[in-house]
Amino acid sequence: MNEFEPHEDKGTSAGVSSVTRLVWWGRTYFAFQAFAGASWWIAVLVSPAIRLATLGNLDAAAVAVFDIPLFVVASALAAFGIRAAAVVSVSWTGLVAFVLAAYATITAEAGWGVVTMGAAFAGSVIALCAVLLGRIPTAWIIRGPFAFRPAARRPAAVSHVAATFGQIVIFWGFFLAVVPFALAFLEQRWAVALPFPPVANPAGAMVLLLASALGIWSAIVMSTLGHGTPLPSAMPNRLVIVGPYRWIRNPMAVAGIVQGAAVGVMMQSWLVIAYAVAGSLVWMNFSSIATRSAAGSRT
Repeated sequence: MNEFEPHEDKGTSAGVSSVTRLVWWGRTYFAFQAFAGASWWIAVLVSPAIRLATLGNLDAAAVAVFDIPLFVVASALAAFGIRAAAVVSVSWTGLVAFVLAAYATITAEAGWGVVTMGAAFAGSVIALCAVLLGRIPTAWIIRGPFAFRPAARRPAAVSHVAATFGQIVIFWGFFLAVVPFALAFLEQRWAVALPFPPVANPAGAMVLLLASALGIWSAIVMSTLGHGTPLPSAMPNRLVIVGPYRWIRNPMAVAGIVQGAAVGVMMQSWLVIAYAVAGSLVWMNFSSIATRSAAGSRT
């Protein structure tokens, strides 16, 4: 039986307790969301500044006609265990987040509304999984093309080194350049930028340089001694416990997270820093799943 299928909630009392806790947390989140949504609408009605920052020039009354029943009321009903209401709330939250993002990008208004609804959508998706499934289906991440597989064995390590540096160019280029520049552009366009101290740029550059050096050092050690690459679908064939791996379990992941945060500091973008922090949380969960999966396959 797959370790990550929901077999715990079919037999053991610990499994049932775990599912119950997740369902409770999911319903609690929807209760908090309903309260936060109601509070926000009260603030919108009494504060023109909040209305402008979160809705721009949109007609608040027209938005409230749909948002209050589909977001506030639906979230409250989901908190009482009505699953259909949870689906309605999440669907509406995602739609509003998308529409607000398009509106804010075009008009440069309602930027904080986009940030708020984007965060609400992410949280409500997780809560919906907890309520409907009794678990967060994170194991889906390592299936299909993302499954962990050892790299093909090659007579010379140079091929693994070449593949590793090819991955570095692609992944660093995308996650440390394309995504941060897009987020920084949206942050400015949505007018949600926050001030940074003058030393942010040089400090971020120094940290980025050090983190990049750690990442390259780790990649070389892994590909030459581990006979594989950092990519999970072509992972090393041998355990590496020398170089930076002597002190850190996954120095490349540490380097990548610090690089992302450093890029955010250099660009003076809190949104990029938040993206790096979120990425670290996803990666920690991802690596934990992979480790347990590998341990399960050996038993």
